[in-house]
Amino acid sequence: MSVLEVIAAGPLTSVQDIGRFGAQRYGLTPSGAMDRLSLTAANALVGHPLSAPAIEIGPIKAVFVARGGPLCAALTGALRFARIGDKPCPLYRTFMLRDGETLTLDAARKGMFSYLAIAGDLKGESMFGSFSVNARAGLGSPYPRPLQSGDRLTYGNVASLPDRTMPPPVFGEGAFRVVPGPQYDEFGKSTELFFNSPWQISPASDRMGYRLEGPSLTHAGNFNIVSDGTVDGSIQVAGGQPIVLMKDRGTTGGYPKIATIISADLGRFAQTRPRHTLRFAEIDVAAAQQEARAFHTLLQSLPERIRNA
Repeated sequence: MSVLEVIAAGPLTSVQDIGRFGAQRYGLTPSGAMDRLSLTAANALVGHPLSAPAIEIGPIKAVFVARGGPLCAALTGALRFARIGDKPCPLYRTFMLRDGETLTLDAARKGMFSYLAIAGDLKGESMFGSFSVNARAGLGSPYPRPLQSGDRLTYGNVASLPDRTMPPPVFGEGAFRVVPGPQYDEFGKSTELFFNSPWQISPASDRMGYRLEGPSLTHAGNFNIVSDGTVDGSIQVAGGQPIVLMKDRGTTGGYPKIATIISADLGRFAQTRPRHTLRFAEIDVAAAQQEARAFHTLLQSLPERIRNA
């Protein structure tokens, strides 16, 4: 067995897989990777099932070291400088981290989340069908919290892989596409304001929700409704300012929801940095379903895009 030891990691660094499903009726949110496309790409490069757990690394600098043996890995997602010792470490390409070598990831330059997949079986216990960390709920494995200095991730059946690479996969660009939310009609003229205005993501955002800064929206019921269900990408409006519900959201909410970011665009939205200006564009449910199918096809095609470097 080989070990990956955490030397330094920011508060948004944790183990995540595709998420846990089937228990939202009990109040258990799915959690999972913020950017499913980047997670899937990392897993494909190291030969894992596309839904397998990897290390989700936030925008702050992170440092890891191999212990007890070599590790074959791949790094995807946010654009950042990475190095093994003093040598550059490529993104979207497998690499070897030998016993005692240090992998350093500088702060992200573009995007928010990187994904580090290790070729081997991560030792831990699946909780409700997933390794994904949800710190608020105390769930996740091998640590039910963000990773911190001194943590050790153990891998069995460690594999040595050929030097393989993949073009960074891209899906969608421009305005983030949304479908109308369940309380859309109660926002009146504020729907036009929502679609015609630029928005920025507040630094006061996390895996539970991204707060948007922009014009104040109004609602016929003064933002108070009977709690109803939420989904990933629900845009609820509290006191005039929208909040996009992300992977660690609550399963219900008592604020009106003006729209929902389509699933195919949610990972791209999650990679958007604070203070970046963005806009939303409305599409209908049929178009959203078509985009979801196209996104699923892209995910399934990633292993076919791998080439020997």
